[in-house]
Amino acid sequence: MVVCAAVAAAAAAAALRLPLGASALAGAALGAAAVGLELAVALRRAPAPVASAATGEGAKLVDTSAIIDGRIADVVTTGFLDGPLLVPRFVLRELQRLADGGDPLRRNRGKRGFEILKRLQDLHRVEIVEADVPGVTDVDGKLVELARQRGARVVTTDYNLNRVAELSGVNVLNVNDLANALKPVVLPGESLRVQVLREGKEPGQGVGFLEDGTMVVVEQGRRLLGQEVAVVVTSALQTSAGRMVFARPRVEGDEPRDA
Repeated sequence: MVVCAAVAAAAAAAALRLPLGASALAGAALGAAAVGLELAVALRRAPAPVASAATGEGAKLVDTSAIIDGRIADVVTTGFLDGPLLVPRFVLRELQRLADGGDPLRRNRGKRGFEILKRLQDLHRVEIVEADVPGVTDVDGKLVELARQRGARVVTTDYNLNRVAELSGVNVLNVNDLANALKPVVLPGESLRVQVLREGKEPGQGVGFLEDGTMVVVEQGRRLLGQEVAVVVTSALQTSAGRMVFARPRVEGDEPRDA
C-alpha cells in the first residue's frame, strides 16, 4: 500500500510538472498517510483484551461453605482441579461477618476461611472478583445468579445451595460428592472391624463409623456398645448424605473376606 501511494504521488507531481524534490515529498507524505490508515484498520480488527476474571465453563465460583470446609485447597494441590477459582467480594464480606461475629464457633469458621484463602493465594489459584448482583440480597442468590450470567460453575459443600443452583440451570461441583465418590467400595460378604459407638434407629441396632466417616449399621449391635468387633457386610446404600453400610457381627464359620 505504501509503495502504491508513493508511485501515485510521483505520477501526480509529474503531471503537474512539479520539481523532483516536491514530488518526493508528496510521495512520502501520501505514504505516511497510507501507513496510518492501514494501522487504524488493523487496530479496529484486533480482538478485545480478555478480562482477568475467567468466564464460561472453565470459570468456578467458590462459595463460603467450600472455603471454610478447606478440602478444596487439598484438591487444588493434587492437580485434579484446574483453572482459577473466583471468589466474589460479597463472599469475602460474609467471611468477614463470621470472623467478627460474637459466637466463638462462627468466628473460628470465619478465620479458617481466611486461612484457606491465603493458602489458595499462595498456590496462585484464587482470584477475587468485584462483580455483584444488584437487587439480590442473600449471598447464595447472588452466587447462583452470577454463575448463571457468566456461564460458570459453583463450588460448594452446601446441599441447599447445590439444589438451588441445579434448579437454576447452573452446574455444581460439590466437594462432598467428590469425597463420597472416592470412598472405598465395600461389597456384601466382606469383613470389617468397627467400634460400635451408639444405638441405631431400629431396635437392637448399633452404629459405628469407618475411618473415612462411612456409617456402619450393625444388626444386633446394641449389645456390643463400646466394643470393637468384626462384622460382615450385608449391603450398602448410597444416599445424598453419604454412603451407609449395613452389617452383622461375624460368627464362627464365616469365611473371612477383608475389604
